[in-house]
Amino acid sequence: MTKTIAELVLALLTTLIALRLFSARLKLPIKLLINAAGGFLLLTVFHLLGDTLHIQVGINALTVGTVTLLGLPGFALLVLAQWLFR
Repeated sequence: MTKTIAELVLALLTTLIALRLFSARLKLPIKLLINAAGGFLLLTVFHLLGDTLHIQVGINALTVGTVTLLGLPGFALLVLAQWLFR
């Protein structure tokens, strides 16, 4: 029983140390994934409302990548570019 508790504590400590070491490496990919999902959602909503606003922004890898990397200013840039060059 004591051996099992010691193994459980060792496994828990090893897991915590591994999470601590890898959490710094995972912050950027997780942040980009969240930004990509939010950007895709924003682009989808704007695409559905685009007929009303008479501005169409396509949903493709370039637009999603722009919104992922630049965030809301990237979305504003896409809408402004679409409005200027229509």
